[in-house]
Amino acid sequence: MQDPTGTDALFAPLQLPCGVTLKNRLAKSAMSDSLGDGTGHPTPEQIALYRRWAQGGVALSIIGEVQGRHDAPEKPGNLVLNDQSNLTRFEALAEAGQADGAQLWLQLGHAGALAFPPISRPKGPSALDLPGLTCAELTLDEIAALPEEFARTTRLARRAGFGGVQVHAAHGFLLSQFLSPLFNRRTDGYGGSPEARRRLLFEVIEAVTSEAGPGFAVGIKLNATDQLQGGLTRPEALDVVAALDATAVDLIDISGGTYFPGAPAASDGGGRGPYFTDFAALARGRTSKPLMVTGGFKTAEQAEAARAAGATDMIGLARALALLPDLPRRWQAGRDRAPAFPRFRDPPEGGVTAWYTMRLTALAEQGNGPDPGDLPEIIAAYEARDHARAETWRGHFGA
Repeated sequence: MQDPTGTDALFAPLQLPCGVTLKNRLAKSAMSDSLGDGTGHPTPEQIALYRRWAQGGVALSIIGEVQGRHDAPEKPGNLVLNDQSNLTRFEALAEAGQADGAQLWLQLGHAGALAFPPISRPKGPSALDLPGLTCAELTLDEIAALPEEFARTTRLARRAGFGGVQVHAAHGFLLSQFLSPLFNRRTDGYGGSPEARRRLLFEVIEAVTSEAGPGFAVGIKLNATDQLQGGLTRPEALDVVAALDATAVDLIDISGGTYFPGAPAASDGGGRGPYFTDFAALARGRTSKPLMVTGGFKTAEQAEAARAAGATDMIGLARALALLPDLPRRWQAGRDRAPAFPRFRDPPEGGVTAWYTMRLTALAEQGNGPDPGDLPEIIAAYEARDHARAETWRGHFGA
């Protein structure tokens, strides 16, 4: 039987290798929503937002940058899930985010060299002293402890009732740093050759999938390219995809770019989007795993075309769902097939990300969201909140 086309292709179910069935092909991809309370726990507003997305029709939501430890966060609004966490609060989030048959996964993060300096001591594969980025080198003992740390968070995620986890190996965070020759200059068993640079990633995957068990999904987010000179190349990324075929991973989420200071955003190199469907088409020939593509999907027509071309099984939506959290239901009803996105005039680095992050806050608080004309004011509020939460973080964790 032929695969469905058009709108039907976006609303056909997808069964993952672990046995989990996603009710349609639209996912809320991981964004750093910065809605944690500063102690690593979900807030009522964050719980309400993930319920809103679930009721809006997504098959899957992924919570960005959930840390297994408190000393390597990407932002002070990240969640932290470990043995010191209040699991009851995570259980409430899992229940809300899986309303109406949706799945809710935690994205397992470790910011590494890009950890938020006010509340961390950034460490990466290699020591770096660059404009805007300074970090120490992880020791072999610290590297050896990482797979069990990811496995522990997986174990707790399952206990709390989440449907799965996603290993974050993209966007310049720790596992992505190990893959990249720009960040990873080691000369031991974790650096040098492409095989050595991906060793830690596959040790983490083995630990996580061993802990997951039946009916609990494990995804991975992988860069198609770092979009940095000297970073991960497309041929190497395709080799990683091919090697993932021998693992128990259930879904490969393809994205790109990095938060390295001064690096271009994914949209800077990809025209009007979607940005990574060409890479996904190549990846399709290297793996039998289900694929998801995240980055630049703005219209139903783009999503349908990617599905019709066979480039991807799932469509990862981020900013579109920050604008219209019930967009899947609207598309299924034939409405708002091309949502209006805000336009920003000469935004500073990080400014657009700040706007969308505060938009998520407004959604969580049932508001209408900020006006793009207020960008300087929004950036100031965003930075002030980070500062306040960093103080809370230090007080709670003693960082």
